[in-house]
This record gives sequence, structure tokens and C-alpha cells, in this order.
Amino acid sequence: MKSLTTNNTERDIVITGIGVVSPIGIGKDSYWDGLKQGKSGFKAISLFDTSGGNVHVAGEVVDFDPEVYIGKKDLRILDRSTKLITSAARLAIDDAGLDINEENTHYIGVSVGTTFGSLHSIAQFDLAGLREGPRFVNPSLFPNTVINSPASQVSIRFRIKGFNTTISTGFCASLDALTYAADFIRLKRAEAVLAGGVEELCEETFTGFYTLGFLSGADGSPQICCPFDARRNGIILSEGAAILVLESREHALGRGATILAKVSGYGNSFTPDSNKNLNSDNGLGTAIKLALREACLDVGEIDYISASANSTKGLDRMETGVLREIFGKYSHTIPVSSIKSMVGETFSASGALSLSATVGAIHKGFLPPTINYAEKDPQCNLDYVPNEAREKSINTALVISSDPYGNNTAVVLEKA
Repeated sequence: MKSLTTNNTERDIVITGIGVVSPIGIGKDSYWDGLKQGKSGFKAISLFDTSGGNVHVAGEVVDFDPEVYIGKKDLRILDRSTKLITSAARLAIDDAGLDINEENTHYIGVSVGTTFGSLHSIAQFDLAGLREGPRFVNPSLFPNTVINSPASQVSIRFRIKGFNTTISTGFCASLDALTYAADFIRLKRAEAVLAGGVEELCEETFTGFYTLGFLSGADGSPQICCPFDARRNGIILSEGAAILVLESREHALGRGATILAKVSGYGNSFTPDSNKNLNSDNGLGTAIKLALREACLDVGEIDYISASANSTKGLDRMETGVLREIFGKYSHTIPVSSIKSMVGETFSASGALSLSATVGAIHKGFLPPTINYAEKDPQCNLDYVPNEAREKSINTALVISSDPYGNNTAVVLEKA
């Protein structure tokens, strides 16, 4: 059996493969092309009826046939979240050229971020139980009702026998899944990990956020996703999945893999007294400082920042303020953009989608734009790469996420 690396020095963590299923493209190349084109993923919702309200648009993944990626086996008993994440995993494994076999499977892990992934399954399973009685529910559907189902199905389908973990920290979940995976590799408890996140678009999640008034257009105003723009009035709900293959550099080079980027630092911070209005920095500044320190980088050495901004007043304003404070004189020269202007708010999948986008930006030499940017907000006054992608050589990039309930995560990526 293959042994783990025995070198006692700190091991570099690299990204060797990416699988994406998103509203603007399936597969990393299609996804990167969509970002570069400033493509919008918003369209009329077809998965459920929205005629009873004011919001009818979301970031729905269309033309998605999971059979193409994972075959027919057991497909009918998998829920949408699991189909999305297992398809993304298949794409990532193929992209990395990773051969999973009995010799190495115990050194490969899975780390997935999701928060609402099981909500529709739970609702439908319980509905059948309430209507017909618990003895008449379909037991084959029960596994979909647990939050670790997507991650577990990835391991089951691809025969991965190392650790399997589900992270549920809201907006930060898939960034946290990556940092968790990186720690396992650094601790020599794994050589490769499939890390990412998933959320599905379903009626239950949609109704919840619509009722709370979080969706753009819920009050009858125009529905628009325009991060940092003065007109912003809420999120556009979305879905998607992304998996990144993380490896130790030694393992990647040993099997001749192409290295797409390096994970050079990450930081986490939780603020117990946080509030959903994001009136303070919410600990985001601390997470960024920790990530920069671990990466051994000064603030002037970051070439690009992928923001968490989702077209809400509070988050976009708070992020801008934190970046001004942390980066000081450099804050007005470092480009900052939000891919959520194109893919919407995918909650726990958002970090993995941002990581995948940022690897593309580093690999292809372009800045993803913040589209729909038209009216300046005096409190949001940085370079947001408005409306059109920009060619730029990127050596270092920062990906950030902040959750309204106190979670904050920052990840530094570098050119390999």
C-alpha cells in the first residue's frame, strides 16, 4: 500500500482539478468562458411555480443531465443536490486525471460545504409521512434527508475510502471545506481531497427567503443583482456545485499532474455578537489578516480580490469598509469583483464557485467583472471591475466570504 509522504517540512497544497456545474456553464472551461464574457445566469424559474409572488427569476442550472456525468445507476433515488455535486466531482476527477484505486483510496478524502442541500428532500419525505403515515414512506428516499448525503454519495460513487466531512457554515461553508481539506493534507492524513460545495434551487428555500424579504424584487421593485451598485436591493437566489481537487505538491508532481494554483494561506474568524445587518466588520478583517500572515504576504502583494458581495446593502458596504481598512493605500488599486453578479447567491456553494473562478483568473490572466454596475454608491468606492472582464496577470489572489451570523473565511491563492 502506498505510504504517505514522510518529509517533515510544511507541505504545499495545490489545486490540480476543477469541476463546476453552474448557471453560466458546466465544466471549468465553459464556466471560465462565461465569467470572461460577463454572462448572466439568471432566467425564469422552471423547477417550481412562482406565480403567487413578485419574484420569478433565479440562477437555475438548465440543460443539466446528470446521466451524462454519473450514469444511470441509482440516479432516480438521488436528490438534486447530490446529482449536482456528484457531477461536479466527476468533472473534477477527470480534470485532475486522478485515478482512484484500492492502492490510494484510503489517502483520498471528501470535504463538502452545504447548508440547505437537504431541505427539499426533508420537506417531501415528511409530507408523504404526514399524508400517508410513516409506514408508507419510501425508505430509499430517507438518505437524502440528512445533510451529509451529498458528500457521502461522492465517496460512495467514486469509491473514496478516506475521510468524509460535511461543513455547514452558511456562506463560508465551501471555503471552510477547502481549509479543512488543506489541513488534512498538511497533517499527512491525506494526499488528495475533493473539496467544494453545493446548494440546489428548491421551492422551500425560495419561499423562506422570499417571505423574509431577502430576495431582490420581493417588494415589487425591479429584480436585479448588482453588487456594490447604489440600486442593489437584495439577492437573486441561485444553485450550483463546484469541486476542487487538492493535493500535496509532492503527490501531484509524482503522478505528473498539471498544477493550476497553490493554496498559500487561509484564515477563519467567528464573531459571537454578530448581527444579520452586518453593521460591523463581523470579524472579516481578522480572517483576512490571518490568511495573509500564513501566506507570508504583505497587503501590497495581492493582485486581485474575489468578494462575497451579493447585492445586499449591508454585506457590500461592510466588505468595502474592511478592504479599505486592511489594504489602506492599496485598496484603491487592487481590483475587487463579485462573480455573484453573474451566478447569484448560492450560499454554501458560493465559496467553491469563487475559488474556481479565481483559479481561472490566475490561470487565464483575466479579472472576472462585476456586471450590472451602473450607479455608484458613495460608500462603495473601490475598483470593482465594472461590467467587462479585464486582462491582467495575477500572481496572488484573495477569496473572501462573510456570513451574516458571524462566520468569516479568507483564502489566498497563488500562481503555481
